[in-house]
Amino acid sequence: MENLPWPKIAVMGSGAVGCYYGGMLARAGADVTLIGRKHHADAIALNGGLKFEGVHFSELIALKTSTDATAIRHAQWVLFSVKSSDTEDAAQSIAAHINPEALVIGLQNGVDNIDRIRAVLPNPVLPAVVYVAVAMAAPGHVRHTGRGDLVIGNMGNQRALASTQLEGIAACFERASIPCKVSSNVEGELWLKLLMNCAYNAISALGRSQYKRMAASDEVLAIMRMAVREVIEVAKAAGVTLPSGDLVEAACRLADSMPDATSSTAQDLARAKPTEIDHLNGYIFRRGRSLGVPTPINQTLHALVKLLEGSPRS
Repeated sequence: MENLPWPKIAVMGSGAVGCYYGGMLARAGADVTLIGRKHHADAIALNGGLKFEGVHFSELIALKTSTDATAIRHAQWVLFSVKSSDTEDAAQSIAAHINPEALVIGLQNGVDNIDRIRAVLPNPVLPAVVYVAVAMAAPGHVRHTGRGDLVIGNMGNQRALASTQLEGIAACFERASIPCKVSSNVEGELWLKLLMNCAYNAISALGRSQYKRMAASDEVLAIMRMAVREVIEVAKAAGVTLPSGDLVEAACRLADSMPDATSSTAQDLARAKPTEIDHLNGYIFRRGRSLGVPTPINQTLHALVKLLEGSPRS
């Protein structure tokens, strides 16, 4: 893979996740175009590159930017990293411009975005489970505080990729210092990430807390464990095969690898932006209700975050 040419890459959504993975790929030599909001594009142009403040390095990374969905037309890979609530709109905005053979790689929270993208685009759509602690410090300035690994794999029978293709994609990410694992049960991995999100996101937002402070509180850990057990019960009722092991304790240990992280939900509330809570704890509440599985902890966390979303700002 070292001598093979990089695919041309477009990143649909220039938030923290898109900037992190797009920045890492561009730093390694890939031709990357970030497609996003004007204030990010303007800041990157003014700075002379994406300002990347990382765990292992800090530098300006040269890449292209655009505010126009037509910039996607030459991409061979599309990293799809918009907010879950914007999935259909973003997919529709690129539908007329995307090469039908381009690979779409979903880098989103939640477990139903891949099906929602596939309902709009005819392209092969590959799920990727994202574990990274990252935030936008300012327009055109991404700050990375932990991890950065991906899990990829086929889900469903729609344009499934051969194992050699999956290994090649993973190797491409690895060339950019992005650890990437191929899983034969990526649906279960997506649900595992949802389980982690349901344990951390709302509580981090409500408590304005980094993960290490949450994990240091026995009272908070008790609530996290109850939220996780509800996700496990909903997954079982939905027929999802979760990864093996003690998932309750695995969720509690996530803070060990991302101690300085604050959740994306906390970051959104701090900026008075809509959150993805409807696709996290809210999804578990709705899916549980449809399956006859009670989820009072997830329902409560969802309701409290929604209350904050709608609160007036002084």
